[in-house]
Amino acid sequence: MIDFSAVISSILSGMMNVWYIFPVVLLVIFFKSPFGKGLFGEMLVNVAINSRLDKRKYHLFKNVTLPTQDGTTQIDHIIVSQYGIFVIETKNMRGWIFGNEHQKMWTQKIYKQTKKFQNPLHQNYKHTKTLETLLKLDSDKIFSIVTFVGESTFKTDMPDNVTYAGGFIGFINSKTKQLFSQQEVENIIDTIENAKLSTTRKTDREHILHVKSIVKEKKNKLV
Repeated sequence: MIDFSAVISSILSGMMNVWYIFPVVLLVIFFKSPFGKGLFGEMLVNVAINSRLDKRKYHLFKNVTLPTQDGTTQIDHIIVSQYGIFVIETKNMRGWIFGNEHQKMWTQKIYKQTKKFQNPLHQNYKHTKTLETLLKLDSDKIFSIVTFVGESTFKTDMPDNVTYAGGFIGFINSKTKQLFSQQEVENIIDTIENAKLSTTRKTDREHILHVKSIVKEKKNKLV
């Protein structure tokens, strides 16, 4: 007869010897998920900002959720400086990327697979407009930036504010004209700080539901 207790004991003993593999596997699965990819991309941008921009001149806000007339909008990064306000949308994607400033949809191509996704410049437009309204500023003082991370390659010419990896730092550094006084910078920081919603799971969950409702509404209009 098979000694099942011995078999189970042997299996458990083997699992204990390779216990360290399980956390690694879970991390790999997590960072391959859409949420994990987004989080990892934002982490890479955080590292670039913290290591390559002077913290005395550039103030960073991360994962900012702001109320809007129809719900909320969520911004990956906002950088406030005397040289302007920089609004960064991060995309963690693989493959070849095709698109231009005016196209509604861009294309991601991985081998024979082709996928359409929303023009991230259009996606970031709502973010910049929300800040314009909140801060009562002209649009020429707020700069939209899209940065791609991951194993992606641009296969069409992109505007200067669409960059790969840490290329967005060069775009920020290219803005050298002073647009705000130090006091105005401090007022802007205070306004954003007071307006942004708490960084909690509840805030994220409600924002996701809001986005899903918008997507559903658009689909219904197409039917």
